[in-house]
Amino acid sequence: MGVDWTQLPPELVESIAKKLTIYADYLRFRVVCHSWLAYVPKTPQHLPPQLPWLMLPQSQPNQTHRAFFNLSNSRVHFLHLPEASHRKRRCGSSHGWLVILHETPTVLLVNPLTRAKRHLPPLSAFPNVVRFDYSEVGREYALRSSAGDVYTRSLAQMRDSFLKKVVLSSSPLEASGFTALAILSQTGDLTYCRDGDQSWTFIEGARSFSEDVISVNGLFYAVDSKGVVAVCDVEGPSAPRVAIIPTPRLDDAADMRYLVNSGTDLLLVSRYLEIERWDNTNVNYRTTGFDVFRMNWVGSRWEKVENLGERMVFIGENSSFSLSASDFPGSVGNCIYFTDDYSESNYESGLGGYDSGIFRIWDGTIQELPPYPRNSNYEVHWPPGSLPLWVIPNPC
Repeated sequence: MGVDWTQLPPELVESIAKKLTIYADYLRFRVVCHSWLAYVPKTPQHLPPQLPWLMLPQSQPNQTHRAFFNLSNSRVHFLHLPEASHRKRRCGSSHGWLVILHETPTVLLVNPLTRAKRHLPPLSAFPNVVRFDYSEVGREYALRSSAGDVYTRSLAQMRDSFLKKVVLSSSPLEASGFTALAILSQTGDLTYCRDGDQSWTFIEGARSFSEDVISVNGLFYAVDSKGVVAVCDVEGPSAPRVAIIPTPRLDDAADMRYLVNSGTDLLLVSRYLEIERWDNTNVNYRTTGFDVFRMNWVGSRWEKVENLGERMVFIGENSSFSLSASDFPGSVGNCIYFTDDYSESNYESGLGGYDSGIFRIWDGTIQELPPYPRNSNYEVHWPPGSLPLWVIPNPC
């Protein structure tokens, strides 16, 4: 006789569900039957980081849905996301949450999968902003430079160029709270706010460590253009503590650097660009290669890595991260999956396209990254100023 799986004890069904590590598998498991749907919680709390989706640029100015390309099955998911519609700027993704800036001081966190929202302190609450006034049209913000000079910026200028990236220590829904760290574009300063803060605070002693920032075990690691790392501890009521790792400065002529937490290793990824000149007015940038270094904590130095094994590294405007290809069937390890986070001139010219791809470390070649669905029913018209972005689907 066949087994009636709908009659499995609830505790056994829950136990099986907790063994699943892929979110799509968890969703399919829940809908096998009505009883399993009732036994298994809607939101899994046990899942490890998932294979990211690639958030695609907007195809139409007034769209309320955004397209996400799923690497695991080459499908596109359309999610209702008016918070990231026209005239909004994404300023990073971290732990599955997008950071959205408006032509207002608002700094919004939104989870595209669940549409949960949280607010960070506004742009007007940064320590170098001395005035904000809507009536001062075209110069709504007044800011103080590091030299003490006061200058003005418009709403659109602050949205587009004030912040480089915002990184979170954890999901904003964590019971223990979270911390956000922001890199200021113009000055290279680092600022932070804790859950519930009304304003941002400078991290003294960490200026110029603005190439990239990641969060690891409650600490923020920031790197400068020469590969020197500052470790920032912003937890607790006291002032932030900054420790500089005394690594020798790298002189490899890299154009950009990223920090990546990869298993038990801290990696430094160096990115190299070249200029392609189309004519006297249009210049296009292209990634030509990468170098990867691993931190040797005993000697406080970077050591070049020739093979990442099963690790996949994801870099761009997102908070950099690494996953094991062995956890995701069909994935390829020893690769860097990269998107463009450095220049909008490629798209304003209409000639260059997006500088995204998969860098294969073992042979130094770059494979195209599918940026749109492979079917004739979906046509992408990418407007200037909109970059593809890695987002980890996170139901929490």
